[in-house]
Amino acid sequence: MTTDTDTTAAKPKKTPQQKALSLIKTILIYGLMFAVIYTAVNWWRQPVMPANPQLQLTDYQGQSIDLAALSNDKPALVYFWGTWCPVCRVTSPTIDTLAAASDYPVVTIAIQSGSDQTLHSYLSEHKYRFTTINDQEGEIFADWQGQVTPSYVILKEGEMAQGLTGIQPLWSLKLRLWLSSVF
Repeated sequence: MTTDTDTTAAKPKKTPQQKALSLIKTILIYGLMFAVIYTAVNWWRQPVMPANPQLQLTDYQGQSIDLAALSNDKPALVYFWGTWCPVCRVTSPTIDTLAAASDYPVVTIAIQSGSDQTLHSYLSEHKYRFTTINDQEGEIFADWQGQVTPSYVILKEGEMAQGLTGIQPLWSLKLRLWLSSVF
């Protein structure tokens, strides 16, 4: 008479190579799922260029900014942010580095961040040198159907080439600007 334990085959143990391959496969699957979900959410939350956008703006110091003209020779980055935004505290230094490199025009729009003097104090305190438009009431951001900060728009020849949101590393922004200049 045989018992169940006698007829059941023992599971073969995985070798270290098989364990490593299984772990890599799992990481790749979850990484791909994250990338797909992140891209979908980013696409859904991105700003949308208005039918008749106001591209002639004035920065908080009274200087005229023509976003269409800025984006004629090279793509221009428009960065929507706020002094009150915790994520923007992470992304704004990256934007300042990008603006200082002068490879591409960068214009930032500070949303509901107080008076021009308050904004100036904040920019000075953080040593930000980027060009900033003060959207005190959030009307510009609303016109672009902005949902979250930070948000970014890449303009090429006065038209929106790309829109994105969230934390973006410097290499990603440079790559997106370069791709917009090529295509």
